[in-house]
Amino acid sequence: MKLTSYLAGATAITAALASPHPAYGQQPFGASLSSTHASDNNGKSSMDSFISSDPLLSLHRDLVEIESISGNEHDVGVFLAKYLESKDFTVVKQEVSPVKKKDGGDTAAPKPRYNIYAYPSSLSGPPSILVSSHIDTVPPFIPYSVHEPKSQNIQANLDNLIVAGRGTVDAKGSVAAQVFAVLDTLEKNPDANLGLLFVVGEEIGGDGMKTFSESELNSNSAYHTVIFGEPTEAKLVSGHKGMMGFEVLSHGKAAHSGYPWLGRSAVSGILPALTRVDNLGNIPVSEGGLPSSSKYGRTTLNIGKIDAGVATNVVPASARADVAVRLAAGTPEEAREIIRRAVEDATRDVDADVVVDFTSHNESYEPQDLDTDVPGFDDIPVNYGTDVPNLKVRAGVKRYLYGPGSIFVAHGDNEALSVRELRGAVDGFKKLIEAALERD
Repeated sequence: MKLTSYLAGATAITAALASPHPAYGQQPFGASLSSTHASDNNGKSSMDSFISSDPLLSLHRDLVEIESISGNEHDVGVFLAKYLESKDFTVVKQEVSPVKKKDGGDTAAPKPRYNIYAYPSSLSGPPSILVSSHIDTVPPFIPYSVHEPKSQNIQANLDNLIVAGRGTVDAKGSVAAQVFAVLDTLEKNPDANLGLLFVVGEEIGGDGMKTFSESELNSNSAYHTVIFGEPTEAKLVSGHKGMMGFEVLSHGKAAHSGYPWLGRSAVSGILPALTRVDNLGNIPVSEGGLPSSSKYGRTTLNIGKIDAGVATNVVPASARADVAVRLAAGTPEEAREIIRRAVEDATRDVDADVVVDFTSHNESYEPQDLDTDVPGFDDIPVNYGTDVPNLKVRAGVKRYLYGPGSIFVAHGDNEALSVRELRGAVDGFKKLIEAALERD
């Protein structure tokens, strides 16, 4: 049975059972639908109606349709604030400073950007459980779309529909699922001490979470549990690697490339350093390498960007490389010393001045161990970074990391997840919330 035929009958039933949520600025589904794989217009219309008739799916769609690349989160923040206010939440829009350019100036984004902190209006004291994710995305913006699964072996079922677009997975899928998990919990337990926090800037170093963490909203907090939302394939994350970065800078002397001995090549100087850096995760600590662990495996380094020279017929006077490190063990301070010594050793005999600069990368933290003591979940360690270390918490606070979708598609042009994954995440977040409420 083809899914488009199934949709035609099933959507009518779904529409009768669920009404659209009162979303602010909601656009007709087809208005921004970039593509579908339905076999005809009737199938597309049925999918449109199905999404619009489901409060969870339509909220998710509305969030994804709003472009919110890091630094440009104003519109999605305002939308989410109004949505939560319509659900009887007290909402605090916490302004976060504009994103700084590398030259020190602000970005061209003219609108303020906000963290959204919300709690039930009926709540008499501070929340004891904080549920959090981020509302910014990586570039480029990819419009929302919905289509049938490509596999012909998947049964015709509404839950198997695929929703795609930038942020569907990372992390607006978590945002939508968290909102509905909290709403469902409050419907059954109106006195639940729950708070929501949706921050900006997670993808560019966590300036939103850092702003919240340093504010009175956090210093006056009373929460004993924080539930973070990121794409984890519906598994509880037992921890993630640490993170740090640095630049390798090489300074030489320009000359005509026909007479290279009259200059000093910055590229020739930086190459031995980068060769050594690129291999530090594979070298034992006893031989000057970076540490590994049984939980997270090897420390990995990525030389992500290299800039050098001005022309092929000029001996390059300068070169620089930007490097990201995913720490499997140890502290950033210990890793910096290992990297500094390695570069010094590798460039002892080069005809250029090569140094390591750690000041260009302010974000750094050691591996983060997380809680996995709620039954009913598989658990995994992950290699990506999150806002977990950017939120200061008291000793003993439980920290969980969970969410729908896979990190393997999160930043790609194929970012997508199924309706089943999104709905399942609501249940997963509710299970985590219920376990936390037992500790109240």
